[in-house]
Amino acid sequence: MTAFTSCNPATGEVCFTRPAWNDATLAHSLTRLRHSQLAWAGLTIDQRASHLLRLADQLAMQRETLADLITLEVGKRTGECLAEIDKSVQLIRYYAELAPALLSPQNIPTQASRSGVAFEPLGLVIAVMPWNYPIWQVLRFAIPALMAGNACLVKPAPSVPQCSQLLLDVVHQAGLAVLEMAWIETDLVEEAIRHCDAVAFTGSTHTGRVIASLAGRHLKKTVLELGGSNPFIVLADADIRTAARDAANSRFRDAGQSCNAAKRMIVVPEIADAFVEAFCAEAGKLKAGDPRSPDTTLSPLTRADLREALHAQVLDACHHGAQLRLGGQMPHTPGFFYPATVLDHVNPSCRIYHEEVFGPVAGILRARDEADALRLANDTPFGLGASIYSADDERAWQLARRIEAGSVFINRHTSSDLRLPFGGVKASGYGRELSEFGLYEFVNVKTYWQK
Repeated sequence: MTAFTSCNPATGEVCFTRPAWNDATLAHSLTRLRHSQLAWAGLTIDQRASHLLRLADQLAMQRETLADLITLEVGKRTGECLAEIDKSVQLIRYYAELAPALLSPQNIPTQASRSGVAFEPLGLVIAVMPWNYPIWQVLRFAIPALMAGNACLVKPAPSVPQCSQLLLDVVHQAGLAVLEMAWIETDLVEEAIRHCDAVAFTGSTHTGRVIASLAGRHLKKTVLELGGSNPFIVLADADIRTAARDAANSRFRDAGQSCNAAKRMIVVPEIADAFVEAFCAEAGKLKAGDPRSPDTTLSPLTRADLREALHAQVLDACHHGAQLRLGGQMPHTPGFFYPATVLDHVNPSCRIYHEEVFGPVAGILRARDEADALRLANDTPFGLGASIYSADDERAWQLARRIEAGSVFINRHTSSDLRLPFGGVKASGYGRELSEFGLYEFVNVKTYWQK
């Protein structure tokens, strides 16, 4: 099969292919980016911001075309795709406004006549990117890296070549020569890492470990945004209807293919049955169909192998004592659809208790009490996000402080905000994206001191 191949998830039909680069083409691209980066780093921060604002304008003008391609290659609903583009535009404008002040040299009083820190680019950053948000996730790392004066080489996911090419076209139309796509297969990733100065990766924990190992071998700075199995804790005093609605929205949006979605619904005995009934009712309203139809509320999975892996997790859970409350049947229709599925009484014998679930499948974990809910929330290798629902804000806040995660949301499902750092702990990775913390990940914080 050609290295970069996309299928229409709604039909299963192959819609585009393109070959991979060889090592000579990669070397030429690296040389070109090095040259472009020197000129880019020589611009003022305000000049870089002006260039990136032109990119925001180009993205805004082509939002419908980009959204159509995301639907074609990823299978997401049109509204979800448009939201991805709109958030990407907001990201660029946010950093264009924020970065000049944050990246300007800072004077720090000491015994020296002049001392402080300057924020300088590392050089060339390579990013290995996933398929589920082919525009947002590329720009989430690239925009702050570019603002800091770096150049970016992006290895796109093999299943989204058209989205990746159109994004590259838009970048070049905006006059930016400091971002390129690397159409390489996995055997050339280490070679690319060796010739770059830092590495960003978003994807599975398994692949993250491989990328971190390669980067470590060559002493390259890394930022890893990996998988998540986010707990969604519902306490006895929570608003059950709101919690069930939010849980369903978080779990089943984008066909459940989001690392930051709610994955494990953890409920205390007092409200467990009521929550499960309300949650199943919400999930039962979802309607699978053409992602471009306004009537569709559940889109297909992106690839056939992802659906097979998801179904295997469901069968394993049922075999090990989980109760199937909704869905769980493999469709025999064209495309990669899978029904909204709810598994109750998930226990440690089930694979989905320990593994990330990437699809429209929710696991219900019944805690003995509030303390046990906290134990269940932390009894996972992952630590990306978490949600707590309670009428007592202080009680929820105290519980939040004890959850092992990069972010905790109270009476709200997990999400990301441009102004707040995004990332995880444990097997969910390290480093942060977004906010000023994401801006500083790919800079050399250089101390200067003059006697």
